[in-house]
Amino acid sequence: MESIFLKVAFSPPPSLFLNALSVINLPSFAISGFSELRGQNLQYSKFWSNVGNNGIAAQKSNKEQAKVDSRMGMLICYTPAFLASVALFLLFPHEGNVRILLLNSALALHFLKRIFEVLFVHKYSGRMVLNTAIIISLSYLTSTSTMIYAQHLSQGLPEPQVDLKYIGFLLFFIGISGNFYHHYILSRLRQKGDKKYKIPKGALGTMFYLVGRSCATREWYLSKFEDFPQNVKALIPYLF
Repeated sequence: MESIFLKVAFSPPPSLFLNALSVINLPSFAISGFSELRGQNLQYSKFWSNVGNNGIAAQKSNKEQAKVDSRMGMLICYTPAFLASVALFLLFPHEGNVRILLLNSALALHFLKRIFEVLFVHKYSGRMVLNTAIIISLSYLTSTSTMIYAQHLSQGLPEPQVDLKYIGFLLFFIGISGNFYHHYILSRLRQKGDKKYKIPKGALGTMFYLVGRSCATREWYLSKFEDFPQNVKALIPYLF
């Protein structure tokens, strides 16, 4: 199994910090996804006022939490990671290393796109808990910085036998284009000043949602709309 992995990926970088962070991140992301499935959602978008199943005490605590409007909250989420990706262009110049250039460019482009969408595409109806915005922001900032740093450390290591960097960048471009298209579709569901939630329609909106959060999202729609299509599933089209 290890030999197959090393055919398409670099060996782990010689960094105790990065390897330890990888060990910590995997269960952390798994726990976060499980929490979303259980209804203990990060408090933004349609779940900004959600307190899960923790009763009156949780509702009181939620009211006392600092909140910001959704646009500001999303900017807090994405701006630090974008600035970090730009700064790392200068700190770790690619010096002819195409992999670092592609990775850094992809991350900078992704977060620049998200900031553009936050400012000019999305239409907002709720608020965002400030703690949630900070947690997401730190997660994106850490992931962005460590990915670029890990690629920097991989310089000089044996290249993978199977070169997937250009295929990966092509898939990234397809994914980011589809992501922008679906965000645009969602923005068109509301007229100016309209803050009511709508059932997503068009393109893949009737088939796919995000993994952990998607199940909670589907349950939310079922509770709000009597005419929500039963064949619209959370993960596997028409099945689950």
